[in-house]
Amino acid sequence: MILRFLVLVSALCLLAQPASALNRAKVERQFQTWLQQEIWPQAQAAGVSRRVFKTAFSGVTLNWDLPDLVPPGSKPRVPKEQRQAEFGAPAKYFSRGGLDRATSVGRQMARQHASTLARVEQVTGVPGRIILAIWGRESAYGRAKIPHNVFRVLGTKAFMSTRAPYFSAELIAALQIAEAGHVPASRMKSSWAGALGQPQFMPRNFLEYSRDGDGDQRADIWRSEADTLMSIGHFLAQHGWQSGRDWGFEVTVPDGLSCTEAGPDQGRSIAAWEDLGVKRISGRAFPAAERAGEGYLMMPAGRLGPAFLVTPNFYVLKDYNKSDLYALFVGHVGDRIQFGVGDFSARWQPLDRLYRSDIAAIQRHLEGLGHDVGGADGLVGFKTRRAIGRWQQQQGSASTCFPSAALNSAMLR
Repeated sequence: MILRFLVLVSALCLLAQPASALNRAKVERQFQTWLQQEIWPQAQAAGVSRRVFKTAFSGVTLNWDLPDLVPPGSKPRVPKEQRQAEFGAPAKYFSRGGLDRATSVGRQMARQHASTLARVEQVTGVPGRIILAIWGRESAYGRAKIPHNVFRVLGTKAFMSTRAPYFSAELIAALQIAEAGHVPASRMKSSWAGALGQPQFMPRNFLEYSRDGDGDQRADIWRSEADTLMSIGHFLAQHGWQSGRDWGFEVTVPDGLSCTEAGPDQGRSIAAWEDLGVKRISGRAFPAAERAGEGYLMMPAGRLGPAFLVTPNFYVLKDYNKSDLYALFVGHVGDRIQFGVGDFSARWQPLDRLYRSDIAAIQRHLEGLGHDVGGADGLVGFKTRRAIGRWQQQQGSASTCFPSAALNSAMLR
């Protein structure tokens, strides 16, 4: 009788739980089964031992707080909120405090690591100021706390995210890193996206691009500043950094030149952009060595913020992080560190607060009209900005090439 009573109480307690709690418990069990049936065979085939696999996933459960999750039985949807700073408001990304900290500490690091940076630049062709700016943005020059268990993050995302195959490959790579002894599995902390160490390399990038910078025959991006700097430089070099070219220049764009001319697929020589009336904000001519090279108009807030002519090196920076704002921040902070440049001449104008889901709705509407927006993901990339500008032109209104509340109402009414 006592046993029956306890079973009945247990069942009633389960019924009293919210449906989501019951569903999560079921999904957690599915996750553990998936680890053993799907991930372990892949890990074993990649040379990972059972001991390392068990250590990596000891006590690991799903992290339900991560973005872009698609639990079993549900459908992918664009999140309402924008949680990634690189795709948020430009003015916030270039905050006074963030710029000043990155610059002042970067100058200290430039002095402290001058010999290492000179060696890295000699080996890779990448300027030290650019490497410093990436280091600063990724981990506050190695000072940022990196809190997450990489196996929990990547396990969760590989099991139930919108990019599950990508994160499954990263998860196997993280297990290979632990197997090779680069760092114990128990100490493999990451960002919420699964990025590792001071340069915030995804695991596969670590395996391919990390390099020894201090001569000890190891690539330790967790504790070695020299290895971190050499690894960042090597990554950029391998992605096509052109030695001798800058990343870009802030410019003024004449009213007669449409913002729809922006984008990496609409390049011209910098001299040709000059002929169209695009000028450096300093009033000086573009460097002679740059004028024959290809440049691209880049307007991250459309007509509502600064404009730039960027070189192919800008898009190498985007190979490190896909955001225009990220690449712009790195180039700008690098220039502040080495050359003492000030703020952008043009200001970021106030922008309407739109949810990511609002922007995705605009993108779907534009897609329905035949525009290429680069995917209805709620992120305002160059294709979305250009499609907005072209739609505005078709309506006979001035092109801003950026979403707004008024645009949202006019387009979706």
